[in-house]
Amino acid sequence: MTDVPFPALSKDTPDAEGVLATWFVSDGATVSAEQLLAEVQVDKVSAEVPAPVGGVVRLLVAEEETVKQGCPIARIE
Repeated sequence: MTDVPFPALSKDTPDAEGVLATWFVSDGATVSAEQLLAEVQVDKVSAEVPAPVGGVVRLLVAEEETVKQGCPIARIE
């Protein structure tokens, strides 16, 4: 099992929070490594989150939910 963390987009404030803007996959979907999983936002900065490994995605965070940078947003089994 591999956790997919919310990326650190705000280097000056490592404990900053952001929002999971959009999921590009559904819970239980099979993905390949580097496939785009989600888009996240911190302040006015947004980034896409790729899958670090291939497998089955288990979503841990809902769209529009606030998450601290570095915390898991999904798991890949």
